[in-house]
Amino acid sequence: MINLSEFHRYVAENQPNICQVTVVHHDRTMINDSWNGYQEDDTVHTMSVTKSVVSLLTGIAVEQGLIGSIDDYVLDYFPDYKIKRGEKTIQKVTLKNLLTMTAPYKYKSEPWSKICVQEDWSIAALDFLGGRRGMTGEFQYSTLGIHILTGIIARESKMTTVDFANKYLFEPLTIAPRKMYVAPDAEAHKAFTVGKAPKGNIWFSDGKGVGAAGYGLCLSAEEMSKIGLLCLKKGVFHNKRIVSEKWLEESTSARLCCGEKFRDMKYGYLWWIIDEKEKSYAAIGNSGNVIYINPKNRLVAAVSGYFKPTVFDRIDFIKEQIEEKLKNK
Repeated sequence: MINLSEFHRYVAENQPNICQVTVVHHDRTMINDSWNGYQEDDTVHTMSVTKSVVSLLTGIAVEQGLIGSIDDYVLDYFPDYKIKRGEKTIQKVTLKNLLTMTAPYKYKSEPWSKICVQEDWSIAALDFLGGRRGMTGEFQYSTLGIHILTGIIARESKMTTVDFANKYLFEPLTIAPRKMYVAPDAEAHKAFTVGKAPKGNIWFSDGKGVGAAGYGLCLSAEEMSKIGLLCLKKGVFHNKRIVSEKWLEESTSARLCCGEKFRDMKYGYLWWIIDEKEKSYAAIGNSGNVIYINPKNRLVAAVSGYFKPTVFDRIDFIKEQIEEKLKNK
């Protein structure tokens, strides 16, 4: 059993950047608490939690027929793109490669200064897709490269990514609509990324109005818990089908092992697989932002945090301070 006052004190003393925690266990909200001056409906920049939300949006786009198949080649959706001279690999890259982080890129570290100054980040990311090494099947974690996915959703739906998400995901989840936020300059971009104050209902976007696919979405822990509940209920929320059960099953199944750098976790379609036996999985972002789903225990735990780099113990925190204690309830 969780003593709420003890839990609040533990978080304040041991997880100082946590802003909110929402926990739902067997359809009951067990924890809905806040720290660091945050209110229940304040939002944080969830960082790479955004990626898993984009996975859901991709599944919705597939279900609607906007995307034919994730086995389609990326360039099928950019017929006017001019391939660089000598570049052959890009023609072999599929949407599945983007979703599983097995797409090859022509860089060792993410080229923020070269992509984020462009108006159309999807085209700028395409310029870095491919390379001489070819299709290796290796895991190459990317935050900027997968912007191509939100670019495809915007192109095929004829809507901004944010409007698409509002209509087909957030509104059905009773999450307030997000608004696009385009940083006027590099300084504002950095301030958005590392700022510790609440963000508002926004999604960082490029100059074309395409929401960043790898980061940039701002949510509260309670809102993240609704996304977790949608997944726990196999794509249904308040008796309404939002995402197909088949897509959720596919996207949260382990596709490859990510190595020691990533704590030997496995990866699905922009979801981290925590425990294959329990079929638990999570959306994980920098600063320890997490949506954790364990179907076996009927548990959803959502944690929001202000910017603090290299927080690597948040899943351990959820398992030890929340999941284990609820098992003993």
